[in-house]
Amino acid sequence: MRIVMPLIALVLSAPVIAQTSKAPTMTYPASPRVDQVDEQFGVKVADPYRWLENDVRTDAKVKAWVDAQTAATNAYLATLPGRDILAERLKTLLDYERFGVPVKKGGHYFYTRNAGLQNQAVLYVRDSLTGAGRVLLDPNTWSKDGATALSEWVPSEDGGKLLYGVQDGGTDWRTLKILDVASGSVLPDTVEWVKFSGLAWAKDGSGFYYSRFPAPPSGEKFQALNENQKVYFHALGTSQERDRLIYETPDHPKRGHGAQLTEDGKWLVITTTEGTDNRYEITVIDLTAAKPVPRTIFKGLENEWTLVGNDGPNLYWATNKDAPRLRIVSTNLFARSAEVPIHEVVPEDKNGAVLESASILGGKIVADYLVDVKSEVRRYGLDGTPEGKVALPGIGAVVGGSGTQADSEAFYAFTSFATPTTIYRYDVKTDTSTVWAQPKVAFDPTAYAVEQRFYASKDGTRVPMFIVRRKDVRGPAPTLLYAYGGFNISVTPAFSATRIAWLEQGGVLAVANIRGGGEYGKAWHDGGRLANKQNVFDDFIAAGEDLKAQGITSKDGLAIQGGSNGGLLVGAVTNQRPDLFAAALPAVGVMDMLRFDRFTAGRYWVDDYGYPAKEADFRTLYAYSPYHNIKGGRDYPAILAETADTDDRVVPGHSFKYVAALQAADIGPKPHLIRIETRAGHGSGKPTDKVIAETADAWAFAAKWTGLAIRPVN
Repeated sequence: MRIVMPLIALVLSAPVIAQTSKAPTMTYPASPRVDQVDEQFGVKVADPYRWLENDVRTDAKVKAWVDAQTAATNAYLATLPGRDILAERLKTLLDYERFGVPVKKGGHYFYTRNAGLQNQAVLYVRDSLTGAGRVLLDPNTWSKDGATALSEWVPSEDGGKLLYGVQDGGTDWRTLKILDVASGSVLPDTVEWVKFSGLAWAKDGSGFYYSRFPAPPSGEKFQALNENQKVYFHALGTSQERDRLIYETPDHPKRGHGAQLTEDGKWLVITTTEGTDNRYEITVIDLTAAKPVPRTIFKGLENEWTLVGNDGPNLYWATNKDAPRLRIVSTNLFARSAEVPIHEVVPEDKNGAVLESASILGGKIVADYLVDVKSEVRRYGLDGTPEGKVALPGIGAVVGGSGTQADSEAFYAFTSFATPTTIYRYDVKTDTSTVWAQPKVAFDPTAYAVEQRFYASKDGTRVPMFIVRRKDVRGPAPTLLYAYGGFNISVTPAFSATRIAWLEQGGVLAVANIRGGGEYGKAWHDGGRLANKQNVFDDFIAAGEDLKAQGITSKDGLAIQGGSNGGLLVGAVTNQRPDLFAAALPAVGVMDMLRFDRFTAGRYWVDDYGYPAKEADFRTLYAYSPYHNIKGGRDYPAILAETADTDDRVVPGHSFKYVAALQAADIGPKPHLIRIETRAGHGSGKPTDKVIAETADAWAFAAKWTGLAIRPVN
């Protein structure tokens, strides 16, 4: 039974801060309740803030609520000591030259560079390895507020053309355009409604393969479900309406499809998914055939199949078939048996290492493994013969790479918590790495210590955690605990200038590699999803308890942070253990676990969360859903939720409803606020000035409630 009552009139009050003996108590803007109740499996589920799901761009009541909440939040943030100091320091810390991994095509080197405080990185090209770069695309000129970004980009095989995506205001939607590299002119070709798409040039540069969704209904661009994705070929010089349909599955509208080409241009490989799990169908098309037709070689959406490279009809794959931590196999596409024969090339590691990625570079298989959450790169012959490890600069993570099967010159990026991301050129023939671009930063990386320790979760599971702090910080100190815990995503050591602003004030950073991620393969992922999702929260809570027990942080000195699925994590553990944390920073979180699958990309997430419409899943989801489990009668930590108006990945209604419920509950005097960014999305493409403002607010808020004193840095 579904009961719906009309939305009552929206009355907004000005923010008021009243003093009490415990802490300032805020009178929040009004969040009117509606009598919305959904009955699911005999459970009456109240959803009094359903109206806040509406799009802020088109609903005047939601916009008025957002404006009032923003005024209240800004009024409070303006009172925080050290906020301006942090903002100025963040400008200095971010004002350093940083490069992206270069891509070599046709003797040209394409790469991104940010001079420091540019809102968006600029795309450059060099005509030789050490030559002078010239600007190809400067997104900083595309909009007045700097919120229009360059997203994906791919040079053609000869380096003469560049296919690139434009991302406006943080949305996941892309507009594809083409640049003539020699002249710098943008061609008239324009492709719309592209999202979650691979981009692949035809070998001869005549056009490119891409994926797109149908145009959403009018007014629903940022909320409509994404279904019926199809693969197309766009021929240069033609309109989008003439693009040739390559592949679709109309009987399975929830399936998505991405296309890539083998390096020789002979095989189009289409990867089909239905959710976020690495469970794929693989369809290949022989582009040299007189009548190319799709042939599905791996069926059933059961296993991961990631293309490593090819040697003629022999295609190499990284797969978890019969290998939970992955292995490398090959298949011969000329085999015409009912099932394509699979030949093992590199077996699954026997000692627990997880294969993260692999490529064929200069005739060698180069594979990146995770060993206790740290990168280890290994070389193999095409027959799988081990050829040792690639020497890395230290303990950290390889976070990106480029190269080709025929060229011995490749590039990769290396980073760690206190090591700014550095780009290396790797010579496959000599097995040597040299620095291609190394940033100069406004702090001393050697002043920081990084350690990894392990702690026991509630059920005894051994969980790794990184601890980062200044070497001179001793004893309990205000600590920021971060985790993600989902979707098979591994949280590896990575540099962040914004985190340095916290660390150099004497704060501690802790990163817990909790279950749900991919740090130890399929078992680690499975241990933290679906019916096992509570393990994720238990792991995170145990991390906080361990930080206190080991004297790293104090009784009232622990703040927690997480974004997206990590925002869900922060919301859930705050409900379960509000006594453990002093402050909580949930960003762009999935907060309503009963309706997440009704918007944009939310339907993909059922692989990790389950189906709200299935009873067993519903009962699991309802038990931890942050929005539905706020309990009054006990003090909650200070909470600053963050979201953005153009987030069409996790729609902002999640955070809107969650904060409205927090503010209505009897959960103590600490502030429970929401920071709503404009012209921003889920995170990618966010301009530097917005990053600085957002981080200064978050760190000042956390510092206030953990007791971290913010002082000017010389």
